[in-house]
Order: sequence, then structure tokens, then C-alpha cells
Amino acid sequence: MSKLVLVRHGQSEWNLKNLFTGWENPPLTPKGVEEAHNAGKQLKAMEFIPSLCFTSELVRAQKTLDIMLDELRINEIEIIRDKALNERHYGDLQGKNKAETAKEFGEKQVHIWRRSFDVPPPNGESLKDTAARSIPYFEDNIVPKLKEGKDVLVSAHGNSLRSIVMDIEKLSPEQILKREIATGQALVYEYHNGEFKLL
Repeated sequence: MSKLVLVRHGQSEWNLKNLFTGWENPPLTPKGVEEAHNAGKQLKAMEFIPSLCFTSELVRAQKTLDIMLDELRINEIEIIRDKALNERHYGDLQGKNKAETAKEFGEKQVHIWRRSFDVPPPNGESLKDTAARSIPYFEDNIVPKLKEGKDVLVSAHGNSLRSIVMDIEKLSPEQILKREIATGQALVYEYHNGEFKLL
């Protein structure tokens, strides 16, 4: 039996400013740093010690992971970084304010881009596109480690993690669209005989 912990990065400066972030690299806010520390403390209280870690190629997820490992007093551990775990790419919307974008393109259109499963923003990715890279990566690289009995910590992003949650909880596209993963939130799963159980 092994454990999988999925953590969304702490609040970034662009989260705070209500900007579409995607693959851009804003730093964590002081609140985001605190959220990362709290996530680490939560894992420490559970006595969770990861065997290895996965994160994206984006700084906010990597920094969140560093802070959690610091809380866990772990100095040396294998960390695998891959863009397959990156946030959904928001294309032409990246760096734009969400409220201003609604004025520019219309609230209905922006809502479709943000909350539909398979409609991407201009030059960006839909959640379906994000899932098409993050789920195979999860199945090919992370699940085998769990099968070996290793405990795995993943620090990533709202949409890449939603894709993985959709896969392991066997949710429909409609169900996952309603699922919010807060910044700094840790989801803890037990893995046994190919089955995941949310703790």
C-alpha cells in the first residue's frame, strides 16, 4: 500500500491580481508561501514522507514543493520536473485580467473558455487538451512508482491536477468541471491493488 499526495501550488501574484496565468511564471505571494508551509505542516502531522516528488516546469509549483520539503526536513530527494504537469496553457489570454477579458470577449464566451471541457481559448488549451498530456504522464511515470510501494508527492496546478483527479476518481467531464482545487490544498490518496481511495 502506498500514498499519493497531490498539492496545488500556493497563491501566485497573478492569482491575486485575477490574471490568466497558464505557463507564465509569477512568484508566490506571501499568502502563497504561507499556504505552502501549511501544506507541508499538514503532511508532517500525517507523518507523510515521500519517496520521490514530481512537479511541473513552472516556478510556482517548484517553489511550493521546496517549501513543503523544508517543512518535512527533507534535504535530498529525487525531484522529477516535467511540462506534462504544467498548468493549462491559456494562449492569447495569458497575462490578461479575467474581468477585463469578459468585457472584451463577452462574459458568456470567457465562461465557455474557462469552464467547458473541450473548448480552448485562442491559441491555448482546453481542459481536455491538458488531460491529454497530464493523464498519460501520470499513468506512465507516477503510477508505476506507486505500484512499487513508493509514496509520491506531486506539486502542480489546478487544471493538471483536476485532470489527474478525473482519472483516478473516475469522474465525468461534467463532474470534474465542478471540482475546485484550492491553492495550497493537499489531496491525499491511498493506492492499493490498482485502486485509489481519497483519505
